[in-house]
Order: sequence, then structure tokens, then C-alpha cells
Amino acid sequence: MPRAVDGAKRKNRRKKILKLAKGYWGRRHSNFKTAKDAVTKSLFYAYRDRKDRKGDFRRIWIVRINAACRAEGINYSRLINGLNKAGIVINRKALANLALEDTAAFKAVAEKAKAALGGV
Repeated sequence: MPRAVDGAKRKNRRKKILKLAKGYWGRRHSNFKTAKDAVTKSLFYAYRDRKDRKGDFRRIWIVRINAACRAEGINYSRLINGLNKAGIVINRKALANLALEDTAAFKAVAEKAKAALGGV
């Protein structure tokens, strides 16, 4: 009696990995052994970087806010401190959006923060 060698399961498992490796350079897209390592690592990076993306955007927003508030004669940390003292609750995403799209509104917010700090 011939020995069963798990043909369909093995083929499907390998096909799934090679499909995920589509577009990879060199043997990484066609050789199962190297493709498996590349796919495992890429899935790990994708999972990790979905979490990191949030921090990346926060950094971008802070840079934009800092650039805009320096034009108003105050730095980022003093602006945030002034907003907290004034009781203005606005997140960094909205603040960065104001700085880019509505400079008059951002200027008004910056003036409120300066006033709360004591006119610095």
C-alpha cells in the first residue's frame, strides 16, 4: 500500500505563503524556504508599524504646530502649557490642521494661550 504524504495540505500551505510573497525580490518570491522567512518578517513589521504609525503622525503634528506657533512668537511647549492653563481642550491633530488651513484661527488660539501665561 502506498504511503500518504499530505499532498493537498502541504501544497495549499506553501501556495498561501508564496502568494503573500508575490513581488518580493530574487528567490524570496519563488523559493518556499526563503519566502517563508520573508513573509514572517514582513507580517511582523506590518503589525509593529501599524502601532508605530500613530506615534509618527503625532510627531508630524507637533512639528507643524511648533513651526506655526514660532511664527506667533511662542514655542510649542509654552503654547501647550498656555492652552492647558486657559482650559482650552484641543488635540494636536486639530491644532496642526488649524495651523495649516486656518492661520487666523490658529493665531487666535495662540493669543489665548499667551494671555493665560501672563502675556509672554
